[in-house]
Amino acid sequence: MIPKITDLKTLSLCALISLLTACSGGSKDSAQTPPTYVKDTNAFNILISQYANNIEQIWGSQEVLIAGPKDYVQYSDNLQTRVHINFVSGKLTIETLSDDPITQLKQAIVTTLLMSEPEDIIKQSQSSVDITKEPFLYKQIVDDIGQPIRWEWRAVHFAQYLINNQLKIRLSNNKQISYVTINLVADHVNERAHKFMPLVRESAAQYHLDERLILAIMEVESNFNPYAVSSSDALGLMQVQQHTAGRDLYSRWGKHGEPSRAFLLEPRNNINLGSAYLALIRDSYLAGINNPISMRYAIITSYNGGAGSVLMTFSKDRKKAVDIINSLTPEQVYNKLISAHASQESRNYLMKVNRILTK
Repeated sequence: MIPKITDLKTLSLCALISLLTACSGGSKDSAQTPPTYVKDTNAFNILISQYANNIEQIWGSQEVLIAGPKDYVQYSDNLQTRVHINFVSGKLTIETLSDDPITQLKQAIVTTLLMSEPEDIIKQSQSSVDITKEPFLYKQIVDDIGQPIRWEWRAVHFAQYLINNQLKIRLSNNKQISYVTINLVADHVNERAHKFMPLVRESAAQYHLDERLILAIMEVESNFNPYAVSSSDALGLMQVQQHTAGRDLYSRWGKHGEPSRAFLLEPRNNINLGSAYLALIRDSYLAGINNPISMRYAIITSYNGGAGSVLMTFSKDRKKAVDIINSLTPEQVYNKLISAHASQESRNYLMKVNRILTK
């Protein structure tokens, strides 16, 4: 049985796109949370809850499966058929409640294997698959003879192979669920990372950042899932929030308002704003920290829990906090952050990102 995600206030891509205009309009910190953030997030969560209730009515209470930062979930056939890609386990599961499971599964398999690169998510949700572009899952999945799937004929062939050889049935809530499971290639994480390297290099050069830092944060935030959405309404590869990091950056750039959700789901925009926010943390919120390694630890932790909480770990007085950090070795700064920071999530976040950077 595939894992069921029942506690995430997020949703599938098409549902997300249809709801984007219902709410006006990462990463995690700004000087003050605007009142609209609470209002919009509440409205967003209400819409998501309604969507989840629709899924529950069709699939049952134990079968509510909703998207998350590292899980792509897509429903079709009036919510009777769904696709789930877990970007951590590297498994793609396609299942259906349809009375015609063969037809629905085959169609969903082919559509998923040929899913376009996420260059324009809004456009993709409103049009058919663009066969002129390399599929998003290209080289992340190979067929029964070990070949990557680029064209429709190979996708159709592999879909038929899966149905003939790997079709399974399970019962849940007195409902018969037909499904197939496909394993992504062992190196699927690096395959996805490679797709976004040109954008990472561009942003790293623009904001004078280490490419490895951007990549490590992307891996921890979304495992390179460009469709990522979270319970805090953080979006995309670097999990940028429009109301906090997005609004803060727009204000400093002399732009009005904040980036839209649709804008932030586009990989180029997401990587650019996420990287810009890392630079803002370094150059503004944490200005004065001298050692580059200590600064890196502080930036990473700030990206998750805010620069204010990082400085508070050392002193309530900002200047004194910076002075204390400068008096410590990088190792001492790291140990202080992973042991004394107020947020356990932020402590773990620093350890995860640093583990990737020091591989």
